[in-house]
Parts: sequence; structure tokens; C-alpha cells
Amino acid sequence: DTMKKSRNVGTSSPVNGKQDWDTRRKRKIADITQALSVSPVDVAALRRMAISEGGLLTDEIRCQVWPKLLNVPLDVLNQEPDTVDRENNKDYNQVLLDVQRSLRRFPPGMPDEQREGLQEELIDIILRVLQRNPQLHYYQGYHDIVVTFLLVVGERLATALVEKLSTHHLRDFMDPTMDNTKHILNYLMPIIERVNPEVHDFMQQAEVGTVFALSWLITWFGHVLSDFRHVVRLYDFFLACHPLMPIYFAAVIVLYREEEVLECECDMAMVHHLLSQIPQDLPYETLISRAGDLFVQFPPSELAREAASHESMASSTFKDFELASAQQRPDSVLRRRRRQKQAALESSGVSSVVAVAQPSAARRFVRLAVMGLTVALGAAALAVVNTALEWAPKLDLFP
Repeated sequence: DTMKKSRNVGTSSPVNGKQDWDTRRKRKIADITQALSVSPVDVAALRRMAISEGGLLTDEIRCQVWPKLLNVPLDVLNQEPDTVDRENNKDYNQVLLDVQRSLRRFPPGMPDEQREGLQEELIDIILRVLQRNPQLHYYQGYHDIVVTFLLVVGERLATALVEKLSTHHLRDFMDPTMDNTKHILNYLMPIIERVNPEVHDFMQQAEVGTVFALSWLITWFGHVLSDFRHVVRLYDFFLACHPLMPIYFAAVIVLYREEEVLECECDMAMVHHLLSQIPQDLPYETLISRAGDLFVQFPPSELAREAASHESMASSTFKDFELASAQQRPDSVLRRRRRQKQAALESSGVSSVVAVAQPSAARRFVRLAVMGLTVALGAAALAVVNTALEWAPKLDLFP
């Protein structure tokens, strides 16, 4: 299994490896600084940086880049936060309970007084966003996302970013019902089936469903990973990508655990228990680039029919963007090529195996960055898409 092997690929001596990474890290910081300094800011480059190895590296950089990835303008970032009316807020009691239970989301060893201050800010951010957007409904797990932003960027910035995220990427989870959330979970099995039919069939037979991945999805893994650095690295990735990327990442975790899954007793409770306990030592960089590959290979548009009884909002708002960038979407090309390959295989009598293409890393990041120009870019998306088309041919984006 290539994913298991890749843990040990290129393990030079620790000393060289560290110097190597230091050099790459310095270069990356210089590239990010460069992308931030041009006018308008080079968002496509920032997306590539957020996706590629190590993500955005430091919280100082995240404070500058996350707002750009979500296209939150400066004047919004600098607004004085509204005062919060806790007394008359229908969600206050539930939010308070969830926040009081969220102790383990704060760094171990943080003084109580400091943590309690942050918990008060956390309650205010959540109630403020809900107060300003009555169409949004609070759900348990939302605070797990908000606390990540609070700890990285502070209260004022977190309020602006979470509000944007809640009306875009997280919009489906904030409906009065769980229908759209279930719909997004429906993408999980088709992705797994494309890559590993054996794991897919085993899970179907065990009737395990997809509920084990619910808390992963609606908290962007914040609730289930114990190391904050891993959570923040994933947020870099998700903020730079399509709103459905977390479900691809969930699929990649399941696929990575192929051996454990297939050795498990084929029983709903057993398989559910196994899958809902995420190992804490996952090779995150490998899995992130793998999720990116799968997204490019099996884009949501290709899985939609299987997943869809109805459209989800976050991905249907994304449709507008897809239309704008239709010329540069590789899925139709990939699909055509796969059909040709399939036909060739069948005519030669070879049983078909899903071959997972590995585009070169640089091309993949560019491709993902282009496809990841989410709806968050709003009107700017068209301008960016047009410039993307100008440089796309030179880069041979979609061979």
C-alpha cells in the first residue's frame, strides 16, 4: 500500500532532514510574504502555500492569510465587535454548556484565569454571529470550530472569519435540520468505493453507515484530534479548498486504515467503534496531499449523482464558480480518459483496477488552488479565474 510506504520515503539522516526543512520553510515564508505584498494580493499563491507541506507555518502568518483565503475585507476585520445580549439569546444556555465542556480544546497548562477569559470570548463570538445571522442555527460542535479560530487569531478577527465561514463552508451544518449534513456525508462511500472497492463492500456489509464521520465533518476534525497543531494544519488546508474537502479527508483516513478495517469483525458496532477512534499519529502531510489528489480525480460533480437526493447549499453556491471556470476543470477530461482506458482494459480482458494518478506535486497544488477558489471569493472569483486561464496553458495545468 503506497500510503503506508510513503511514511518512510526519503528519510535522510535527521540532521540533513531538519536543515532541508529549515531551508524550505524559510523559502516558503518568503513566498508567502511576497504573495501578501503585491496588490491585489496573490490569493492563488496563498492557497497553494496553505495546501502544500507544512501549511501556513505560524499563527502570525495565519492572521494575515486566513482573511485573504476567506476574502474578508479589511474594514470588516477592523470593525468593533457588537455587544452581545446574552439574556435574550435563545442559544445562550446550550452554547454555555458546550463551552464549559470544551476544556480539552485549550492548551494544557494554560492558567485557569486565562482559559476562563477565552471561554467568555468564545461564547460572545458564537452568539454575535448567530445574532447577526438569524438564518443560521447553532449546532453542537460549532464551538469546536470557533475555538480554533479564537486561539489562532484572537476575538476580533475570529468573529469576522467565523461569520464568513458560517455563511459559506459551514452553511449546510447550520440548517434547522440535518438533511444537508447527511447529504454531505453521502459523498464518503462513493469516494471510498472509487479507490478501494474491498473496503467499501466490507463497510456496506457491516452496515456501519457514515455517522462515525459526523463529528469529524461538522467540527473540521477539531473535536477528535488531540494535538492542536494538527487541527490548525488541517484548517489551513480546508480554508484553501472546496467546501467538500473535509469529506475527502475523512475518506482518506478510512482508506489509510484499510488493514485495520478489513481485520475487524464485520459487525456494525465493532466497525463503528474502530473508525470513530482516530489514531493520533496519522501522517497528516501524506493524507492531505492524498485528499487533494482524490478531489482532482473524483470531483464532487462526478460523485454527485450517487450522493444526491438533493443539492447541498455550500456545494450548490459553489456551482456558480464551477460554471465560471468550466474551461479549466479536469474532471471531464479525466473521465473521458478513464473511459478510454477502461474500454482498452476490457477489450484486452484485463480486470480493471482504479489507478490513482499522482500528478507532480507542483502541478497538483496549482490545480487544487485553482479548483479551490471557493465561493468565498464572491465577485473576485471571475477576475481570478480569468487570470488563472491566462497562466493555465503555460503551466499545463490539466494535461
